[in-house]
Amino acid sequence: MWRLRSRGCWEDAAALLDPLAATQPPAALLRAELLVERCMFTSEGWGRAEEALRAAESLSLDDEERGAAACERGYLAYASTLLRVRDRADEARAALGRAAALLAPDSPGRALLDFRRGLMAQHIGGNPQAAEAAYRRAHNTALAREDALLGSYTWRHLAALALDAGDVQEARHGFAESLRLREETGFLVGIAPALVALAEAHPEPEAGRLRAEATRLYRLLGGVPRWLAGQLPATA
Repeated sequence: MWRLRSRGCWEDAAALLDPLAATQPPAALLRAELLVERCMFTSEGWGRAEEALRAAESLSLDDEERGAAACERGYLAYASTLLRVRDRADEARAALGRAAALLAPDSPGRALLDFRRGLMAQHIGGNPQAAEAAYRRAHNTALAREDALLGSYTWRHLAALALDAGDVQEARHGFAESLRLREETGFLVGIAPALVALAEAHPEPEAGRLRAEATRLYRLLGGVPRWLAGQLPATA
């Protein structure tokens, strides 16, 4: 399943869960997570993701599972808003708020929730200070729990804030760590964005080399993630 997900084959990965997802909340939630992630990377499949979320929410869930479902619903609404499909910012805030109320402070899902609340603060709320605090909480937990995928995201977003603040060395380090984790875990679909981010912290000709490698991977994966196109050379 990870191999399919890491290569952007979210539908195929979700299909593997179909037999279990009808009755088992963990499988239903993971299936929804895959289809929500597809929306963020491709800006497609919104209806399928909504259906998967409703199916998961219809099962008999405990508070941890209800919190995880609310976190996914908030992220789906955030993605719709960020990618200008439909403004669902209020829904995103409400869902992430529900998740915060449902997930215990030591919940395994708390770090992901913190990260997503950071995304909302930065990209929807325009509050980089609140975003950094949320990213930092998520980052520390991800590193402590050796969650390489989430760590790759927190490294990248903290580095982006550092770059905005003019700290090029810190940004370069964070972007490099994000890329390293994605390469080590084989998260192929996430490597091109990591390369482009790292290029922002380097002068030419290194920046051009990094963008060229990102373009190669972008083409290899059929133009995913879609939102990356505007950040690549015109030949991408």
